[in-house]
Amino acid sequence: MRSRTCLPRTAASGATTRAEGNVERPWMDFRDLWSEALAGVLARPTRSALTTLGTVLGITTLVITIGISSTAGNQIVGRFDALTATSVTVGVPSVAAAGSGPLVDWSDVDAVRRLAGVESVAAIADSKETASVEVRAHDVVAPGEVSGQTMAVVAASPTLPAAVRGGMTAGRFFDDGDIARHDRVAVLGDQAARLLGIDSVEDAPAVFLRGQAYTVIGILGSVEREQQLATAMILPPTTAADRMGLETVTRVLINTSLGAAHQVAHQAPIALAPGADASLTVTAPADPAKARNGVQGDVNGLFLVLGLVSLLVGAIGIANVTLVTVIERVGEIGLRRALGASRRQVAGQFLVESTTIGLLGGVVGAALGMVVVVAVAAVKEWTPVLDVRLALGAPVAGALVGLLAGLYPSLRASRMEPVDALRS
Repeated sequence: MRSRTCLPRTAASGATTRAEGNVERPWMDFRDLWSEALAGVLARPTRSALTTLGTVLGITTLVITIGISSTAGNQIVGRFDALTATSVTVGVPSVAAAGSGPLVDWSDVDAVRRLAGVESVAAIADSKETASVEVRAHDVVAPGEVSGQTMAVVAASPTLPAAVRGGMTAGRFFDDGDIARHDRVAVLGDQAARLLGIDSVEDAPAVFLRGQAYTVIGILGSVEREQQLATAMILPPTTAADRMGLETVTRVLINTSLGAAHQVAHQAPIALAPGADASLTVTAPADPAKARNGVQGDVNGLFLVLGLVSLLVGAIGIANVTLVTVIERVGEIGLRRALGASRRQVAGQFLVESTTIGLLGGVVGAALGMVVVVAVAAVKEWTPVLDVRLALGAPVAGALVGLLAGLYPSLRASRMEPVDALRS
């Protein structure tokens, strides 16, 4: 404890002299105050550790909440990007303007394929009339035997397997030669083939549609886009136009590189129907950033209350222990006041003690929370997302909690009179 001379100024001249003589008042700088507060905290290490535990739990919960939500949001959006964020669908009206041809022709998909960022593209034609058609495994109708199945019949360009992210489980898909020759061939979705009892195309099985036979040359499976094709019969465009009246393209499926979907969605209608692109409808993926923010917001809202409640419990614990400490140290407070310590100095000592406890809890809680976030990310094989501002802000938040929790006990200690404190 140090001392300095405090002389009141006179009203007239502002001089620092006083008739009664100089008045000596002890004072403490911040280093003395910090050392006294630290000594008070370390004097009862077990109690201080248990008091700090509440703040540690609160800060740890907050750090885990923000860290896990950011990491999970980034991971979910990454999976979202892998399929949905690279898929663009262009819808074509079934009826064009009077006296004009179709808005989109089968050959127009080549213009889309040349766009930057396009990985695969295919056109599909379907209609309400062909959405539910009976397909039979053979043309012999026997009493009591079920050989026919109702399924959709569609026409598609030969690049369909890549566009729907599927693969041929048997045989092959029709090619340009089949289209040019108007061959009566068909490709079945894997579920459609199972319904018709076809599991192999080695013997060139045939299916019958409206009394006409079509040779099954392949089975399409593992469809990720347009999963309704798994139960459909797929025909070459020329064959479908001749036999089923499917002449007009109704949808164009486009797969893009990551990050190119929005650009392709803007350019594809112009490439397909120059001058009439406003008539086409485009289905593009949502902005990944919005999806990420939505996920993080949902997770934060779910767990933020838990972190705040933990911080509140920690603040109550600090306030309670500080108040008990004040009561236990009444004699010490009275002695300090008798030796000349001011009310501000007594209040400052207990306030710094509670703030120190909160600061320690914030540091430990921030470190523990980050370790948990990294551990969870490692177990899930995710990429951890941690904000540097979180590591710096958590100790500040802990110190603020300790500061607010120590206000009342510090004020109570400062209001004690030296004589009353020494008597008690």
